[in-house]
Amino acid sequence: MGRKLKKGKAGNAAQYLTRTKAVRKLQLRLSEFRRLCILKGIHPREPKKKVHGANKTYYHIKDINFLLHEPLLKTFRHLKTYDRKIRKAKAKYNNQLAERLRKLKPGYKLDHLVRERYPSFVDALRDLDDPLTMVNLFATLPAEKKYEIPNKAVEMARRLSMEFNAYVVRTHALRKVFVSVKGFYFQAEVLGQPITWLIPHQLAQVLPVDVDYKVMLTFLEFYETLMQFVNFKLYHSLGLRYPPMLDSKLEEAAEGLEAIMRDLAGLRQEVQAQVSEQRQALAELEASEEAKRRLKGLPAKIKEIAAGDNADGSGSADEEEEE
Repeated sequence: MGRKLKKGKAGNAAQYLTRTKAVRKLQLRLSEFRRLCILKGIHPREPKKKVHGANKTYYHIKDINFLLHEPLLKTFRHLKTYDRKIRKAKAKYNNQLAERLRKLKPGYKLDHLVRERYPSFVDALRDLDDPLTMVNLFATLPAEKKYEIPNKAVEMARRLSMEFNAYVVRTHALRKVFVSVKGFYFQAEVLGQPITWLIPHQLAQVLPVDVDYKVMLTFLEFYETLMQFVNFKLYHSLGLRYPPMLDSKLEEAAEGLEAIMRDLAGLRQEVQAQVSEQRQALAELEASEEAKRRLKGLPAKIKEIAAGDNADGSGSADEEEEE
């Protein structure tokens, strides 16, 4: 007879954790845990048997162990202590120290997460529908301090959306367009992969109160990094520089896409001018080499001509003697 297993040591009880236990294991706040799960692409699971209650949120134990080795975990802990310093400075009414700490707050990058979640460029293109829709949504939203929507995020979203639209226009990749109440649906074929996204109507946006904008901003943070990688790869596949230089006058006139297209057209003219200059220099070099080759062969030709003249002169002298 086998040894009797204790309760919670095997099966669903050992494979799944509740969200509270996962937060305690990672030693994070709930907001930081939610943010880390969004960036890593980890979602809750639905076990067959919910041991700790039907109203709990469960995560797989392998996903939580996967988060334990994430470098961002250490970064979030440093940011947590840094926020504590700022709160202490505010509590002591030391606004100058709080402002200085806020300016010196360390940042982090999500480049390794993009390479981890999308090993190949085709995988990133296949999953580009939601990022494009989210980026275009925030490009039309106002920067509201009430909902902690920063102006920098809105400007970056607007720029990334215009850069991708400029690539679609340049390569003639647009295939379908559909107008609905929500906005404009576009479908383009990029490197053989169909991409569909939604652009809202350019109307005055009223931000609803019952939406968690912090979660949306976390998604936007990762999607902006992904879009920068994708735009960089697409632009360099055409031999174009990235990021493109915008015309300040057109940008002030709210013609961002026209500014990018003009930069791309100007860059193309510069490339064509450089190619024509290189071709002209190559032709001149070939002409000079041909002239040198002819000059080298000129003494031999002179000797041949002189030898032929001497032979003709001796032949004529022999004929005169015979006569």
